[in-house]
Amino acid sequence: MKPIITALLAYGMSGKVFHAPFLATNKGFDFYAVLERNELKAHVEYPNVKSFATLDALLSDDTIELVVINTPNNTHFELAQRVLESGKHVLIEKPATTTVEEFNSLLELATKVNRNVFIYHNRRWSSDIMAAKNVIESGKLGEIIEMHLRFDRYRPTIGPKAFKETPLPSSGIWYDLGSHLIDQAISIFGKPVAHYGYKNRYREHSQVADFAFMHIQFANKVNVFITTSMLVTDAQAGIVIHGTKGSFVKEFCDEQENQLVAGMSPLDATFGKEKLNKEGKLTYYNDQNECIIEKIPSLKGNFNGLFDELYEAIRNNKPFPIDNEQIKEQLKLLV
Repeated sequence: MKPIITALLAYGMSGKVFHAPFLATNKGFDFYAVLERNELKAHVEYPNVKSFATLDALLSDDTIELVVINTPNNTHFELAQRVLESGKHVLIEKPATTTVEEFNSLLELATKVNRNVFIYHNRRWSSDIMAAKNVIESGKLGEIIEMHLRFDRYRPTIGPKAFKETPLPSSGIWYDLGSHLIDQAISIFGKPVAHYGYKNRYREHSQVADFAFMHIQFANKVNVFITTSMLVTDAQAGIVIHGTKGSFVKEFCDEQENQLVAGMSPLDATFGKEKLNKEGKLTYYNDQNECIIEKIPSLKGNFNGLFDELYEAIRNNKPFPIDNEQIKEQLKLLV
């Protein structure tokens, strides 16, 4: 296995929690460099990582094969252009860009320079959504009628990160959290056929949307309802699915982010395991018209699965499961 020489463009929360631990422990990657303009924080935890003070210097290093863009949303397009023009593959944090037009431009450039654009949607590998997909595929719910996806937090005050609280392109909770849920829905049901939505500001002095809702219709009359809010003190079930034969209810419970924030290595045997008594509830009628109730434990969460797929896409030219056509559909719903 030849590791992919990789650089991060920031070492804030996203870099420290969602990228560096995997780049440093996945055998398919060599966590080689990070862009740090001021404090050299990455070097404390990863002494062998090279720090660059400028983007020009980092992109001039021909050793680097892949650059992870984990900077504020409104910078993704311009930075991705520069990375591709330097002859490197790019992995972009969600949302990919602000508009479909920007994303199409990146794909055209990538084709021109013979490099690839990948989008980072780690929550396809969350324990709860993987459990839900298994339940859907089991057929016990019958034909799916509706699916409700929620991502709630309680953050009543304005946060310290200006780029998240200022009305810049692709700011607000819809781009931040809603994009995860849209991606999960599209990954399960395919291309949307219709949608309508609503978003607004409810926190005092908020300049960006802190509540958003969308109803998305898919083929076969499937309805997906997405809600995300910064003002929920008692979080509701994160996944609710109703079909012609049954229902499934699952608490939002993936533990990977909490474990990473606490400093747990992805190599730890308990990494990705959900806490006790967090099973989903599956209620359905079998062929004998008997009502069956089952507890459904989640699969082990596996954000590392994204990096495994990324390695295969770059080294072995295998299709990346986060398909760029799906990203285009997602961006249409985010605007």
